[in-house]
Amino acid sequence: MAMNYEHLLDNVKRIHFVGIGGSGMCPLAEILHNEGFEITGSDVAESDTLERIRSYGIPVTMGHFPENVLGSDLVVYTAAVKLDNPELVSAKEHNIPAIERCIMLGAVVEKFKNSVAVCGTHGKTTTTSMLTQIFTMSDFDPTAIIGAKLPFIGGNSRVGKSDIIVCEACEYVDTFLHMWPAVTVILNVDEDHLDYFGTLDRIKQSFTQFADQTSEILVVNGDDANTMECVRGMEEKGKKIVTFGFGENNEFRADITEFNVCESFDIIHNGKKICSVTLGVPGKFNVMNALAAASAAITMGVDPEKAAKALDSFNGAHRRFEILGKPQGITVADDFAHHPTELRATLTTAMSMGYKNVWVVFQPHTYSRTFTFLNEFAEVLSIADHCILSEILPVRETNTFNIYAKDLADKIDGCVWFKTFEEITDYVTEKAGPDDLIITIGGGNVYMCANMIMKKLSES
Repeated sequence: MAMNYEHLLDNVKRIHFVGIGGSGMCPLAEILHNEGFEITGSDVAESDTLERIRSYGIPVTMGHFPENVLGSDLVVYTAAVKLDNPELVSAKEHNIPAIERCIMLGAVVEKFKNSVAVCGTHGKTTTTSMLTQIFTMSDFDPTAIIGAKLPFIGGNSRVGKSDIIVCEACEYVDTFLHMWPAVTVILNVDEDHLDYFGTLDRIKQSFTQFADQTSEILVVNGDDANTMECVRGMEEKGKKIVTFGFGENNEFRADITEFNVCESFDIIHNGKKICSVTLGVPGKFNVMNALAAASAAITMGVDPEKAAKALDSFNGAHRRFEILGKPQGITVADDFAHHPTELRATLTTAMSMGYKNVWVVFQPHTYSRTFTFLNEFAEVLSIADHCILSEILPVRETNTFNIYAKDLADKIDGCVWFKTFEEITDYVTEKAGPDDLIITIGGGNVYMCANMIMKKLSES
Protein backbone atom coordinates (compact mmCIF):
# COMPACT_ATOMS: atom_id res chain seq x y z
CA MET A 1 0.00 0.00 0.00
CA ALA A 2 2.14 2.85 -1.24
CA MET A 3 -0.35 5.69 -1.08
CA ASN A 4 -0.74 8.01 1.85
CA TYR A 5 -3.33 10.58 2.71
CA GLU A 6 -1.64 13.93 3.25
CA HIS A 7 -3.69 15.57 0.46
CA LEU A 8 -6.98 13.85 1.25
CA LEU A 9 -8.30 16.88 3.14
CA ASP A 10 -7.17 19.51 0.63
CA ASN A 11 -10.16 21.58 -0.57
CA VAL A 12 -12.44 19.93 2.02
CA LYS A 13 -14.46 22.23 4.29
CA ARG A 14 -17.46 20.23 5.43
CA ILE A 15 -17.32 16.57 6.58
CA HIS A 16 -20.30 14.38 7.45
CA PHE A 17 -19.89 11.37 9.79
CA VAL A 18 -22.30 8.44 9.39
CA GLY A 19 -22.48 6.91 12.89
CA ILE A 20 -20.71 9.81 14.61
CA GLY A 21 -21.35 8.38 18.09
CA GLY A 22 -19.09 5.36 17.50
CA SER A 23 -16.05 5.11 19.76
CA GLY A 24 -13.73 5.34 16.75
CA MET A 25 -15.66 8.14 15.00
CA CYS A 26 -16.16 10.62 17.83
CA PRO A 27 -12.39 11.33 18.36
CA LEU A 28 -11.88 12.01 14.64
CA ALA A 29 -14.86 14.38 14.58
CA GLU A 30 -13.48 16.22 17.64
CA ILE A 31 -9.98 16.58 16.19
CA LEU A 32 -11.23 17.76 12.78
CA HIS A 33 -13.68 20.19 14.42
CA ASN A 34 -10.75 21.58 16.39
CA GLU A 35 -8.76 21.93 13.14
CA GLY A 36 -11.49 24.21 11.77
CA PHE A 37 -13.48 21.81 9.59
CA GLU A 38 -17.26 22.08 9.58
CA ILE A 39 -18.57 18.77 10.98
CA THR A 40 -22.03 17.20 10.86
CA GLY A 41 -23.10 13.73 11.93
CA SER A 42 -25.90 11.22 12.22
CA ASP A 43 -26.59 8.21 14.46
CA VAL A 44 -29.42 5.92 15.46
CA ALA A 45 -29.05 5.75 19.26
CA GLU A 46 -28.50 8.40 21.92
CA SER A 47 -25.27 8.05 23.96
CA ASP A 48 -22.88 9.96 26.24
CA THR A 49 -20.63 10.32 23.20
CA LEU A 50 -23.32 12.19 21.27
CA GLU A 51 -23.84 14.57 24.19
CA ARG A 52 -20.12 15.28 24.12
CA ILE A 53 -20.19 15.82 20.34
CA ARG A 54 -23.12 18.23 20.63
CA SER A 55 -21.36 20.17 23.40
CA TYR A 56 -18.85 21.33 20.74
CA GLY A 57 -21.70 22.74 18.67
CA ILE A 58 -21.56 19.87 16.14
CA PRO A 59 -25.10 19.17 14.83
CA VAL A 60 -26.20 15.52 15.05
CA THR A 61 -29.28 14.11 13.28
CA MET A 62 -30.99 11.08 14.80
CA GLY A 63 -31.56 8.59 11.99
CA HIS A 64 -29.89 8.10 8.60
CA PHE A 65 -31.52 10.18 5.86
CA PRO A 66 -30.37 10.93 2.29
CA GLU A 67 -30.52 14.71 2.85
CA ASN A 68 -28.04 14.54 5.78
CA VAL A 69 -25.05 14.39 3.42
CA LEU A 70 -26.09 17.27 1.16
CA GLY A 71 -23.60 20.14 1.20
CA SER A 72 -20.75 17.94 2.46
CA ASP A 73 -17.40 17.74 0.67
CA LEU A 74 -16.58 14.34 2.22
CA VAL A 75 -18.50 11.56 4.00
CA VAL A 76 -16.90 9.25 6.60
CA TYR A 77 -18.49 5.95 7.65
CA THR A 78 -17.55 3.01 9.90
CA ALA A 79 -17.09 -0.58 8.81
CA ALA A 80 -20.37 -1.33 10.63
CA VAL A 81 -22.35 0.80 8.14
CA LYS A 82 -23.76 -1.19 5.23
CA LEU A 83 -23.25 0.11 1.70
CA ASP A 84 -27.03 0.36 1.17
CA ASN A 85 -27.23 2.95 3.98
CA PRO A 86 -29.39 5.84 2.64
CA GLU A 87 -26.65 8.38 3.38
CA LEU A 88 -23.98 6.43 1.47
CA VAL A 89 -26.39 5.88 -1.44
CA SER A 90 -27.16 9.63 -1.46
CA ALA A 91 -23.43 10.52 -1.34
CA LYS A 92 -22.84 8.32 -4.38
CA GLU A 93 -25.77 9.87 -6.27
CA HIS A 94 -24.45 13.39 -5.55
CA ASN A 95 -20.80 12.48 -6.33
CA ILE A 96 -19.67 13.21 -2.77
CA PRO A 97 -16.59 11.09 -1.95
CA ALA A 98 -17.20 8.62 0.91
CA ILE A 99 -14.34 6.99 2.84
CA GLU A 100 -14.11 4.45 5.65
CA ARG A 101 -13.06 5.59 9.13
CA CYS A 102 -9.63 3.88 8.91
CA ILE A 103 -8.72 6.04 5.89
CA MET A 104 -9.74 9.22 7.73
CA LEU A 105 -7.67 8.09 10.72
CA GLY A 106 -4.68 7.78 8.38
CA ALA A 107 -5.31 11.31 7.08
CA VAL A 108 -5.63 12.76 10.60
CA VAL A 109 -2.44 11.04 11.81
CA GLU A 110 -0.65 12.46 8.76
CA LYS A 111 -1.30 16.01 10.05
CA PHE A 112 0.88 15.46 13.14
CA LYS A 113 4.68 15.52 12.90
CA ASN A 114 5.16 13.29 15.96
CA SER A 115 2.59 10.55 15.49
CA VAL A 116 2.81 7.49 17.76
CA ALA A 117 0.90 4.33 16.85
CA VAL A 118 0.50 1.53 19.40
CA CYS A 119 -0.04 -1.89 17.87
CA GLY A 120 0.14 -5.53 18.93
CA THR A 121 -2.22 -8.45 19.50
CA HIS A 122 -2.70 -7.69 23.21
CA GLY A 123 -2.44 -4.58 25.40
CA LYS A 124 -3.03 -1.81 22.83
CA THR A 125 -5.72 0.10 24.71
CA THR A 126 -3.95 0.03 28.08
CA THR A 127 -0.59 1.06 26.59
CA THR A 128 -2.16 3.85 24.49
CA SER A 129 -3.92 5.07 27.66
CA MET A 130 -0.69 4.97 29.68
CA LEU A 131 1.23 6.82 26.97
CA THR A 132 -1.50 9.48 26.76
CA GLN A 133 -1.37 9.96 30.52
CA ILE A 134 2.46 10.21 30.51
CA PHE A 135 2.53 12.83 27.73
CA THR A 136 -0.33 14.82 29.28
CA MET A 137 1.12 14.86 32.81
CA SER A 138 4.56 15.76 31.38
CA ASP A 139 3.03 18.86 29.69
CA PHE A 140 3.57 17.55 26.15
CA ASP A 141 -0.13 18.33 25.44
CA PRO A 142 -0.86 15.38 23.09
CA THR A 143 -3.87 14.61 20.94
CA ALA A 144 -5.03 11.04 21.56
CA ILE A 145 -7.35 8.40 20.12
CA ILE A 146 -7.94 5.40 22.41
CA GLY A 147 -10.06 2.25 21.98
CA ALA A 148 -11.80 2.63 25.36
CA LYS A 149 -12.64 5.34 27.86
CA LEU A 150 -9.71 6.61 29.92
CA PRO A 151 -11.08 8.14 33.15
CA PHE A 152 -8.06 10.48 33.38
CA ILE A 153 -9.17 12.35 30.21
CA GLY A 154 -12.90 11.72 30.68
CA GLY A 155 -13.40 9.85 27.41
CA ASN A 156 -11.56 7.99 24.67
CA SER A 157 -9.99 11.01 23.02
CA ARG A 158 -8.13 14.21 23.77
CA VAL A 159 -7.43 17.23 21.58
CA GLY A 160 -4.04 18.80 22.32
CA LYS A 161 -2.13 21.74 20.87
CA SER A 162 1.24 20.05 20.27
CA ASP A 163 2.42 18.12 17.19
CA ILE A 164 2.08 14.78 19.07
CA ILE A 165 -0.76 12.33 18.45
CA VAL A 166 -1.02 8.97 20.21
CA CYS A 167 -3.36 6.41 18.70
CA GLU A 168 -4.25 2.78 18.86
CA ALA A 169 -3.48 0.90 15.63
CA CYS A 170 -5.58 -2.22 15.08
CA GLU A 171 -4.38 -5.03 12.83
CA TYR A 172 -7.82 -6.57 12.19
CA VAL A 173 -8.60 -6.53 8.43
CA ASP A 174 -5.26 -4.67 8.05
CA THR A 175 -6.85 -1.44 9.32
CA PHE A 176 -3.48 -0.10 10.55
CA LEU A 177 -1.99 -0.23 7.05
CA HIS A 178 -3.85 3.04 6.35
CA MET A 179 -1.46 4.81 8.71
CA TRP A 180 2.12 6.09 8.32
CA PRO A 181 3.29 7.01 11.84
CA ALA A 182 6.61 8.52 12.89
CA VAL A 183 6.88 6.16 15.87
CA THR A 184 5.38 2.69 16.27
CA VAL A 185 5.16 0.64 19.46
CA ILE A 186 4.83 -3.12 18.83
CA LEU A 187 3.74 -4.90 22.02
CA ASN A 188 3.54 -8.49 20.73
CA VAL A 189 2.56 -10.48 17.64
CA ASP A 190 0.34 -13.48 18.35
CA GLU A 191 -2.24 -15.66 16.55
CA ASP A 192 -5.62 -13.89 16.47
CA HIS A 193 -8.26 -12.78 13.96
CA LEU A 194 -7.59 -15.96 11.98
CA ASP A 195 -11.03 -15.50 10.38
CA TYR A 196 -9.28 -12.76 8.38
CA PHE A 197 -5.57 -13.61 8.38
CA GLY A 198 -5.75 -17.41 8.20
CA THR A 199 -2.18 -17.98 9.41
CA LEU A 200 0.38 -16.52 11.81
CA ASP A 201 2.67 -15.88 8.84
CA ARG A 202 0.07 -13.57 7.28
CA ILE A 203 -0.23 -11.70 10.60
CA LYS A 204 3.56 -11.27 10.69
CA GLN A 205 3.53 -9.97 7.09
CA SER A 206 1.08 -7.25 8.12
CA PHE A 207 3.11 -6.19 11.14
CA THR A 208 6.28 -6.16 9.01
CA GLN A 209 4.52 -3.94 6.47
CA PHE A 210 3.36 -1.60 9.27
CA ALA A 211 6.89 -1.41 10.69
CA ASP A 212 8.07 -0.52 7.18
CA GLN A 213 5.47 2.29 6.97
CA THR A 214 6.88 3.83 10.16
CA SER A 215 9.25 6.67 9.30
CA GLU A 216 11.47 7.05 12.38
CA ILE A 217 11.40 4.86 15.49
CA LEU A 218 10.21 1.31 16.28
CA VAL A 219 9.75 0.67 20.02
CA VAL A 220 9.46 -3.11 20.22
CA ASN A 221 9.12 -6.03 22.62
CA GLY A 222 12.61 -7.52 22.61
CA ASP A 223 11.37 -10.63 24.46
CA ASP A 224 8.90 -11.57 21.72
CA ALA A 225 10.44 -13.58 18.88
CA ASN A 226 7.58 -12.86 16.45
CA THR A 227 7.89 -9.11 17.00
CA MET A 228 11.67 -9.17 16.50
CA GLU A 229 11.19 -11.14 13.29
CA CYS A 230 8.83 -8.42 11.99
CA VAL A 231 11.42 -5.65 12.48
CA ARG A 232 14.42 -7.56 11.14
CA GLY A 233 16.32 -5.45 8.60
CA MET A 234 14.44 -2.24 9.48
CA GLU A 235 17.59 -0.49 10.76
CA GLU A 236 19.11 -0.81 7.28
CA LYS A 237 16.04 1.11 6.07
CA GLY A 238 16.94 4.02 8.34
CA LYS A 239 14.63 3.27 11.27
CA LYS A 240 15.81 3.38 14.88
CA ILE A 241 14.92 0.26 16.89
CA VAL A 242 14.39 0.58 20.66
CA THR A 243 13.77 -2.66 22.58
CA PHE A 244 11.97 -3.16 25.90
CA GLY A 245 11.26 -6.24 28.03
CA PHE A 246 12.37 -8.29 31.02
CA GLY A 247 15.41 -9.79 29.25
CA GLU A 248 18.90 -8.46 30.00
CA ASN A 249 19.59 -7.60 26.35
CA ASN A 250 16.82 -4.95 26.07
CA GLU A 251 17.61 -1.23 25.92
CA PHE A 252 14.79 -0.61 28.44
CA ARG A 253 14.30 -3.32 31.05
CA ALA A 254 11.80 -3.77 33.88
CA ASP A 255 13.31 -5.10 37.09
CA ILE A 256 10.38 -6.15 39.30
CA THR A 257 11.06 -5.23 42.94
CA GLU A 258 7.68 -6.19 44.40
CA PHE A 259 5.08 -8.36 42.71
CA ASN A 260 1.70 -8.49 44.37
CA VAL A 261 -1.55 -6.62 43.92
CA CYS A 262 0.36 -3.49 42.87
CA GLU A 263 3.44 -4.06 40.77
CA SER A 264 6.59 -2.14 41.70
CA PHE A 265 9.52 -2.14 39.32
CA ASP A 266 12.62 -0.20 38.35
CA ILE A 267 13.21 0.88 34.76
CA ILE A 268 16.78 0.11 33.71
CA HIS A 269 18.06 1.93 30.61
CA ASN A 270 21.23 0.45 29.10
CA GLY A 271 22.18 -1.06 32.46
CA LYS A 272 21.46 2.07 34.53
CA LYS A 273 18.40 2.55 36.76
CA ILE A 274 16.54 5.69 35.61
CA CYS A 275 13.31 5.57 37.68
CA SER A 276 11.01 3.44 39.84
CA VAL A 277 7.33 2.78 39.17
CA THR A 278 4.51 1.50 41.40
CA LEU A 279 1.53 0.64 39.24
CA GLY A 280 -2.06 0.95 40.41
CA VAL A 281 -3.14 -1.81 38.01
CA PRO A 282 -2.26 -5.47 38.61
CA GLY A 283 -0.48 -8.08 36.51
CA LYS A 284 2.89 -8.75 34.96
CA PHE A 285 1.35 -7.96 31.54
CA ASN A 286 0.65 -4.43 32.81
CA VAL A 287 4.31 -4.06 33.83
CA MET A 288 5.12 -4.82 30.19
CA ASN A 289 2.50 -2.33 28.94
CA ALA A 290 3.84 0.36 31.30
CA LEU A 291 7.43 -0.35 30.23
CA ALA A 292 6.41 -0.06 26.55
CA ALA A 293 4.71 3.30 27.19
CA ALA A 294 7.63 4.63 29.24
CA SER A 295 10.20 3.46 26.66
CA ALA A 296 8.38 5.31 23.87
CA ALA A 297 7.83 8.47 25.94
CA ILE A 298 11.41 8.65 27.26
CA THR A 299 12.80 8.02 23.76
CA MET A 300 10.69 11.00 22.62
CA GLY A 301 12.10 13.27 25.30
CA VAL A 302 9.93 12.80 28.40
CA ASP A 303 11.82 13.01 31.69
CA PRO A 304 11.97 9.46 33.22
CA GLU A 305 10.81 10.67 36.67
CA LYS A 306 7.77 12.38 35.12
CA ALA A 307 6.95 9.20 33.18
CA ALA A 308 7.17 7.19 36.42
CA LYS A 309 4.94 9.65 38.27
CA ALA A 310 2.28 9.45 35.54
CA LEU A 311 2.35 5.63 35.62
CA ASP A 312 2.05 5.67 39.44
CA SER A 313 -1.25 7.54 39.07
CA PHE A 314 -2.61 5.40 36.21
CA ASN A 315 -5.79 3.62 37.37
CA GLY A 316 -6.63 1.70 34.24
CA ALA A 317 -8.82 2.02 31.17
CA HIS A 318 -12.48 1.07 30.96
CA ARG A 319 -13.07 -2.73 30.91
CA ARG A 320 -9.39 -3.52 31.63
CA PHE A 321 -9.55 -5.42 34.98
CA GLU A 322 -11.98 -2.70 36.01
CA ILE A 323 -13.20 -3.14 39.59
CA LEU A 324 -16.86 -2.08 39.73
CA GLY A 325 -17.38 -2.40 43.49
CA LYS A 326 -17.38 -4.66 46.54
CA PRO A 327 -21.02 -5.26 47.59
CA GLN A 328 -21.34 -7.69 50.54
CA GLY A 329 -17.55 -8.01 50.56
CA ILE A 330 -17.58 -9.63 47.10
CA THR A 331 -15.32 -7.87 44.56
CA VAL A 332 -16.98 -7.53 41.13
CA ALA A 333 -14.68 -6.79 38.17
CA ASP A 334 -14.96 -6.72 34.39
CA ASP A 335 -12.36 -7.29 31.68
CA PHE A 336 -12.20 -7.17 27.87
CA ALA A 337 -9.96 -10.26 27.37
CA HIS A 338 -11.23 -12.45 24.53
CA HIS A 339 -8.13 -14.40 23.44
CA PRO A 340 -6.49 -17.25 25.43
CA THR A 341 -3.23 -15.28 25.93
CA GLU A 342 -5.17 -12.33 27.41
CA LEU A 343 -7.33 -14.62 29.55
CA ARG A 344 -4.25 -16.35 30.95
CA ALA A 345 -2.74 -12.99 31.92
CA THR A 346 -5.95 -11.75 33.57
CA LEU A 347 -6.80 -14.97 35.43
CA THR A 348 -3.21 -15.61 36.58
CA THR A 349 -3.23 -12.09 38.04
CA ALA A 350 -6.67 -12.61 39.64
CA MET A 351 -5.52 -15.85 41.26
CA SER A 352 -2.45 -14.13 42.76
CA MET A 353 -4.45 -11.38 44.48
CA GLY A 354 -5.43 -13.30 47.60
CA TYR A 355 -9.17 -13.84 46.99
CA LYS A 356 -10.87 -16.80 48.68
CA ASN A 357 -12.48 -17.89 45.37
CA VAL A 358 -12.19 -16.53 41.84
CA TRP A 359 -15.41 -16.91 39.80
CA VAL A 360 -14.93 -16.24 36.09
CA VAL A 361 -17.96 -15.50 33.92
CA PHE A 362 -16.76 -15.83 30.33
CA GLN A 363 -18.59 -14.87 27.14
CA PRO A 364 -16.87 -16.58 24.17
CA HIS A 365 -16.42 -14.07 21.31
CA THR A 366 -17.03 -15.36 17.74
CA TYR A 367 -17.54 -18.97 16.64
CA SER A 368 -14.28 -19.05 14.67
CA ARG A 369 -12.12 -17.99 17.63
CA THR A 370 -13.89 -20.42 20.01
CA PHE A 371 -13.50 -23.25 17.50
CA THR A 372 -9.85 -22.50 16.70
CA PHE A 373 -8.74 -22.11 20.34
CA LEU A 374 -11.17 -24.53 22.05
CA ASN A 375 -8.47 -26.46 23.96
CA GLU A 376 -6.50 -23.30 24.81
CA PHE A 377 -9.65 -21.64 26.21
CA ALA A 378 -10.43 -24.74 28.29
CA GLU A 379 -6.90 -24.73 29.68
CA VAL A 380 -6.81 -21.06 30.69
CA LEU A 381 -10.37 -20.93 32.06
CA SER A 382 -9.39 -23.84 34.34
CA ILE A 383 -6.98 -21.43 36.11
CA ALA A 384 -9.94 -19.88 37.99
CA ASP A 385 -11.58 -21.66 40.92
CA HIS A 386 -14.99 -21.64 39.19
CA CYS A 387 -16.02 -21.05 35.58
CA ILE A 388 -19.42 -20.02 34.20
CA LEU A 389 -20.02 -19.59 30.46
CA SER A 390 -22.61 -17.67 28.47
CA GLU A 391 -23.64 -18.51 24.92
CA ILE A 392 -21.05 -17.71 22.22
CA LEU A 393 -21.43 -14.15 20.90
CA PRO A 394 -21.62 -14.51 17.07
CA VAL A 395 -20.51 -10.91 16.27
CA ARG A 396 -20.21 -10.97 12.46
CA GLU A 397 -20.45 -14.76 11.91
CA THR A 398 -22.90 -17.63 11.42
CA ASN A 399 -22.24 -20.90 13.21
CA THR A 400 -20.80 -22.89 10.29
CA PHE A 401 -18.38 -24.41 12.84
CA ASN A 402 -21.15 -26.25 14.73
CA ILE A 403 -19.59 -25.07 18.01
CA TYR A 404 -21.50 -24.30 21.23
CA ALA A 405 -20.74 -23.06 24.75
CA LYS A 406 -21.48 -26.60 25.99
CA ASP A 407 -18.52 -27.93 23.95
CA LEU A 408 -16.19 -25.64 25.90
CA ALA A 409 -17.92 -26.25 29.26
CA ASP A 410 -17.49 -30.03 28.84
CA LYS A 411 -13.70 -29.56 28.75
CA ILE A 412 -13.52 -27.62 32.06
CA ASP A 413 -13.96 -29.34 35.44
CA GLY A 414 -17.08 -28.15 37.26
CA CYS A 415 -17.93 -25.59 34.56
CA VAL A 416 -21.57 -24.58 34.05
CA TRP A 417 -23.15 -22.62 31.20
CA PHE A 418 -26.39 -20.67 30.83
CA LYS A 419 -28.35 -19.14 27.98
CA THR A 420 -29.06 -15.78 29.66
CA PHE A 421 -27.24 -13.21 31.80
CA GLU A 422 -30.20 -13.38 34.26
CA GLU A 423 -29.50 -17.09 34.91
CA ILE A 424 -25.77 -16.43 35.30
CA THR A 425 -26.45 -13.56 37.72
CA ASP A 426 -28.79 -15.70 39.87
CA TYR A 427 -26.29 -18.57 39.95
CA VAL A 428 -23.13 -16.65 40.78
CA THR A 429 -24.68 -14.28 43.35
CA GLU A 430 -26.10 -17.29 45.19
CA LYS A 431 -22.78 -19.16 45.22
CA ALA A 432 -20.16 -16.43 45.83
CA GLY A 433 -19.29 -15.23 49.31
CA PRO A 434 -17.27 -12.52 51.11
CA ASP A 435 -13.62 -12.14 49.99
CA ASP A 436 -14.45 -13.75 46.62
CA LEU A 437 -13.85 -12.16 43.21
CA ILE A 438 -16.46 -12.38 40.43
CA ILE A 439 -14.91 -11.28 37.13
CA THR A 440 -16.86 -11.06 33.87
CA ILE A 441 -14.62 -11.43 30.83
CA GLY A 442 -15.14 -11.08 27.08
CA GLY A 443 -14.97 -8.78 24.09
CA GLY A 444 -18.76 -8.45 23.76
CA ASN A 445 -21.53 -7.20 26.03
CA VAL A 446 -20.77 -9.37 29.09
CA TYR A 447 -20.16 -6.14 31.05
CA MET A 448 -23.99 -5.96 31.20
CA CYS A 449 -23.89 -9.15 33.24
CA ALA A 450 -21.33 -7.51 35.59
CA ASN A 451 -23.74 -4.60 36.09
CA MET A 452 -26.59 -7.05 36.83
CA ILE A 453 -24.43 -8.89 39.38
CA MET A 454 -23.53 -5.58 41.04
CA LYS A 455 -27.21 -4.55 41.19
CA LYS A 456 -28.38 -7.88 42.64
CA LEU A 457 -25.66 -8.00 45.31
CA SER A 458 -26.24 -4.35 46.24
CA GLU A 459 -29.98 -4.83 46.62
CA SER A 460 -30.06 -8.14 48.49
